Amino acid sequence: MHGILLTLLVIVSLALIVVVLLQSGKSAGLSGAISGGAEQLFGKQKARGLDLVLHRATIVLAVLFFILAILVVKF
Repeated sequence: MHGILLTLLVIVSLALIVVVLLQSGKSAGLSGAISGGAEQLFGKQKARGLDLVLHRATIVLAVLFFILAILVVKF
Protein backbone atom coordinates (compact mmCIF):
# COMPACT_ATOMS: atom_id res chain seq x y z
CA MET A 1 0.00 0.00 0.00
CA HIS A 2 2.80 2.38 0.94
CA GLY A 3 4.64 1.68 -2.32
CA ILE A 4 1.54 2.38 -4.43
CA LEU A 5 0.85 5.64 -2.61
CA LEU A 6 4.47 6.72 -2.93
CA THR A 7 4.48 5.97 -6.66
CA LEU A 8 1.26 7.96 -7.13
CA LEU A 9 2.76 10.82 -5.13
CA VAL A 10 5.82 10.95 -7.39
CA ILE A 11 3.66 10.88 -10.54
CA VAL A 12 1.36 13.64 -9.24
CA SER A 13 4.38 15.69 -8.16
CA LEU A 14 5.96 15.51 -11.60
CA ALA A 15 2.64 16.32 -13.29
CA LEU A 16 2.18 19.32 -10.99
CA ILE A 17 5.65 20.62 -11.84
CA VAL A 18 5.00 20.26 -15.57
CA VAL A 19 1.59 21.97 -15.39
CA VAL A 20 2.96 24.89 -13.39
CA LEU A 21 5.86 25.36 -15.79
CA LEU A 22 3.52 25.31 -18.79
CA GLN A 23 1.45 28.21 -17.45
CA SER A 24 2.13 31.64 -18.86
CA GLY A 25 3.18 34.52 -16.62
CA LYS A 26 0.34 36.77 -15.53
CA SER A 27 2.31 40.00 -15.19
CA ALA A 28 5.79 41.44 -15.41
CA GLY A 29 7.49 43.20 -12.53
CA LEU A 30 6.09 45.07 -9.56
CA SER A 31 3.77 47.33 -11.56
CA GLY A 32 2.20 44.29 -13.17
CA ALA A 33 1.69 42.68 -9.78
CA ILE A 34 -0.21 45.70 -8.49
CA SER A 35 -2.40 46.20 -11.54
CA GLY A 36 -2.68 42.47 -12.18
CA GLY A 37 -4.36 41.92 -8.84
CA ALA A 38 -6.92 44.60 -9.58
CA GLU A 39 -7.64 43.16 -13.02
CA GLN A 40 -8.14 39.72 -11.58
CA LEU A 41 -10.38 41.09 -8.84
CA PHE A 42 -12.70 42.89 -11.21
CA GLY A 43 -12.63 40.17 -13.87
CA LYS A 44 -11.26 42.24 -16.75
CA GLN A 45 -8.89 39.50 -17.79
CA LYS A 46 -10.53 36.09 -17.72
CA ALA A 47 -8.60 32.94 -18.41
CA ARG A 48 -9.64 31.17 -21.60
CA GLY A 49 -8.63 28.07 -23.45
CA LEU A 50 -5.39 26.44 -22.45
CA ASP A 51 -4.76 28.81 -19.54
CA LEU A 52 -8.08 27.84 -17.98
CA VAL A 53 -7.36 24.12 -18.41
CA LEU A 54 -3.89 24.50 -16.89
CA HIS A 55 -5.28 26.52 -13.98
CA ARG A 56 -7.89 23.88 -13.17
CA ALA A 57 -5.37 21.07 -13.60
CA THR A 58 -3.05 22.84 -11.15
CA ILE A 59 -5.79 23.01 -8.54
CA VAL A 60 -6.74 19.34 -8.96
CA LEU A 61 -3.13 18.17 -8.88
CA ALA A 62 -2.34 20.29 -5.82
CA VAL A 63 -5.27 18.82 -3.91
CA LEU A 64 -4.23 15.31 -4.94
CA PHE A 65 -0.66 16.04 -3.89
CA PHE A 66 -1.69 17.09 -0.38
CA ILE A 67 -4.05 14.14 0.05
CA LEU A 68 -1.43 11.66 -1.12
CA ALA A 69 1.26 13.27 1.05
CA ILE A 70 -0.95 12.92 4.12
CA LEU A 71 -1.79 9.31 3.25
CA VAL A 72 1.88 8.40 2.69
CA VAL A 73 2.79 9.73 6.14
CA LYS A 74 -0.19 7.98 7.72
CA PHE A 75 0.44 4.53 6.22
